[in-house]
Amino acid sequence: MKRVYNFNPGPATLPLEVLQEAQAEFLNFGDSGMSILEISHRAKPYEKVHNQAKADILELMDLGDDYEVLFIQGGASLQFAMIPLNFATKENPGSYAVTGTFAKNAYKEAENLGVAQLAASTEAEIFRRVPAQSELNIAQNAAYFHICNNNTIFGTEFHYVPETGAVPLFADMSSDMLSRPWDFKKFSLIYAGVQKNLGPAGVVIVVVKKSLVEKSLPTLPTMLRYDTFYKKNSLYNTPPAFSIYMVGKVVAWLKAQGGLAEIAKRNARKAEILYAAIDESEGFYTGHAEKNSRSLMNVTFRLPNEELEKKFVAEALENNLSGVKGHRSVGGMRASIYNAMPIEGAEILAEFMKKFRRNA
Repeated sequence: MKRVYNFNPGPATLPLEVLQEAQAEFLNFGDSGMSILEISHRAKPYEKVHNQAKADILELMDLGDDYEVLFIQGGASLQFAMIPLNFATKENPGSYAVTGTFAKNAYKEAENLGVAQLAASTEAEIFRRVPAQSELNIAQNAAYFHICNNNTIFGTEFHYVPETGAVPLFADMSSDMLSRPWDFKKFSLIYAGVQKNLGPAGVVIVVVKKSLVEKSLPTLPTMLRYDTFYKKNSLYNTPPAFSIYMVGKVVAWLKAQGGLAEIAKRNARKAEILYAAIDESEGFYTGHAEKNSRSLMNVTFRLPNEELEKKFVAEALENNLSGVKGHRSVGGMRASIYNAMPIEGAEILAEFMKKFRRNA
């Protein structure tokens, strides 16, 4: 069986053990005689999967009964619109830190609705860093303050939880969800498209304070109201059952690895290996992100010229290192080292980087 080291930014690598477990029960889930793809979302076996995934997510985040886990379709891009529709008004706008492409897209949705306030932006610096606490100009009357915790394209990440006073803190954690222990209680709403770090594409996890979503605006369409999902346990309509099933297996795998404290050590080690290969290259490799904003999930860097970058991508694939090409808006390389990437993968990529540099 051929398996490459998959550095794609999303859909991304998944734990091999999880894939094998899903493969083993794919045709006969829970002795039902049916695949998980065929079973009714109203059936007891699926209900158990659904509720266990929710419970494991809250356990890993050390959150209590005042938080709810919702499973919603439409990707994080739909959340960009749902959040201002449900919570912001002209009198109480959503306040945004624009730190990358997806943070900017979230801001634009609120801006289109006339309910946006810009609290900070690093766009003029090509998103090389996240703003410091002192740079955040959060409106006192804001309905919420929104950040993108990890900027996949540019390779930057918040390494502190912003202080927002009385303003609720919302975060898009699509690319670093459950990658390290975090003070999740400081957040009122967290959402994450799972295809980067927790499962296959098709579902967004929304972890939210119940008090926020117990009642939504009655004038909103049913499927754009958070209370629709809250009141029906995310089963108002047919959910993306297979994606949720896979998320459940991934979060169970995280628990079995030792939880977020252990996975954080591995993630930090992988990042340390790759950033060392960049920093020790005497300028051959140049990191995009400023050092104090470097992502532990997405390592972005350039080579001396585009011809070498094309050669790097081609030779990396020949060495079973897949998905290292950077996003077109940044260029260069991007190595996504999510939870499921083993330390060995980072070590092999770093060795390839050193060898490529010597032979260039």
